[in-house]
Amino acid sequence: MFLSKKEEALTVEYLQQGHIVRPVADKNSLKWIRDKIFDLSKHELGLGDAQFPTSCLDMIHEHVSLKELNDFRVKMIAQIAKSPQIRSSIYLLAKPHIEWIAGNELAMQRNCNLMVHLANDNSAIFPIHSDVWSGNSPYEVVFWFPLVPCFDTKSMYILPKTDSDEVYRNFKNYSHLSASEFYEEIKDRLIFLDIPFGHGLIFSHALPHGNRLNEENETRWSFDVRFKNVISPYGNKKLGENFLPITIRPATRMGYHYKKPELL
Repeated sequence: MFLSKKEEALTVEYLQQGHIVRPVADKNSLKWIRDKIFDLSKHELGLGDAQFPTSCLDMIHEHVSLKELNDFRVKMIAQIAKSPQIRSSIYLLAKPHIEWIAGNELAMQRNCNLMVHLANDNSAIFPIHSDVWSGNSPYEVVFWFPLVPCFDTKSMYILPKTDSDEVYRNFKNYSHLSASEFYEEIKDRLIFLDIPFGHGLIFSHALPHGNRLNEENETRWSFDVRFKNVISPYGNKKLGENFLPITIRPATRMGYHYKKPELL
């Protein structure tokens, strides 16, 4: 394979673990996203005196109740969606590593998911799952990045690839279990990912993953968005519906539109 040493090392790591954690490639774009969310939150919650984005977002549970959380998050998402810069900024955070893993002709998920997981919030728990089980393509990768430091139960967990492979090989032993029972069976092999602000996670959503009750006295803010090679197979989430092309090269464009001339 004609790869650089860095690409080769990343390839080996990703194929062995099913995920990588790396510093973001564009710190200015990350700061713009974090500050945008910070400003929107200040405006929505009337926190005009707040000056420090990370500490304010970390402690946002002191200003919004569980009852108000869903409306607050929906308003944040609606405001973010109005900015044409948000998707391109997220892409720039992960561009080199996404290209090394999925290729440089990419489709990107249409909607960028914002999660706000308050401390001790039962409603924000995602039970253990694989997105491929619900129709996503195994050719997709997920880019997950926090706006605050994430660790222990404030973060998410994943079943590393070697363990996932073993679970899949013996899935008849688990297929009858509920999500909570499945979690209990494999919890000793799950890892909670330590992802500081300024870093991002890229992982295969074929691997079982999820989160638990956030027992840290801080709120988790995170984005996740899916990428895939634009011409690799799709699952139930189709191009044009759930994914939009973002980096199609000229040869692919010409090949797609080529029509063989008709013979007389």
